[in-house]
Amino acid sequence: MGAPTFYHTSVLLNESVEGLAIKEDGVYVDATFGGGGHSRAILEKLGPNGKLFAFDQDADAWKNKPDDSRLVPVTENFRHLRRFLRLHGVKEVDGVLADLGVSSFQFDTAERGFSIRFDGPLDMRMDKRQPLTAEAVLKTYSEAQLQKLFEQYGEVRNAKQLAKQIVSQRGKVALNSIETLKAVMGPVMRGNPMRYLAQVFQALRIEVNDEMGALKDMLQDAAAVLKTGGRLCVITFHSLEDRIVKQYIKRGTWDEADVYTEPVKPMLKQVTAKPIDPTEKEIKNNTRARSARLRIAEKVA
Repeated sequence: MGAPTFYHTSVLLNESVEGLAIKEDGVYVDATFGGGGHSRAILEKLGPNGKLFAFDQDADAWKNKPDDSRLVPVTENFRHLRRFLRLHGVKEVDGVLADLGVSSFQFDTAERGFSIRFDGPLDMRMDKRQPLTAEAVLKTYSEAQLQKLFEQYGEVRNAKQLAKQIVSQRGKVALNSIETLKAVMGPVMRGNPMRYLAQVFQALRIEVNDEMGALKDMLQDAAAVLKTGGRLCVITFHSLEDRIVKQYIKRGTWDEADVYTEPVKPMLKQVTAKPIDPTEKEIKNNTRARSARLRIAEKVA
């Protein structure tokens, strides 16, 4: 199938692919093609009549596409999973896998703006066709909007102070690079600087790509297209994502219970009592795996 053109280590690879309980002639979805590791592992288990639909909105990801006629690439956000499967004449699938982590390639490419390790533009778009960038968020959002996203998506403790600092400085400083953002944030950073920066970058990335909204859409679509007995495997990397996945599997919704609304009947049931974490060996070999959690569910209705 050819070797990848750039290096990426797939997290919880064996556990997630085994969780799909693959049938040789089944139809599967890799909702996050990324480095292609999960797709390759699925293809190895499929027979000649099996089919794999792989989604990825990042054009760079497709440099890793294996030469395999059973693979159908879809260059779109996984939030549109059901619609694009239908365009390919597919109404039901046997399994869906989603790895919600940012790929190593995205982190290691300075011009993408995802990493605190390099200077580069404040971009952070997974899909470079989309207009909203991290720079636009920082320059146009109100102080209240910035505070909310830093609190909700980054769990930044002094989000109000940080938002006030950015708004007060953005008219004085050309806020157009990672280094200028670091300089602006310097006076208000608290605790471990690397952790603080990581929290802020996570918040901006989630906002730019509407990651929570896309995840909710994908979960609903996945549950709708799965055959009864089909499997959903989702790998999350922070508590915000994991909470949404956990609640959707358990309750069929991520909203808090409301006495005025009809209870939702879940379409899924969890396969493992607890989420699956990486082994110590995997974390040692790939530090980016340390916060990963895998949840496996099965379609029941």
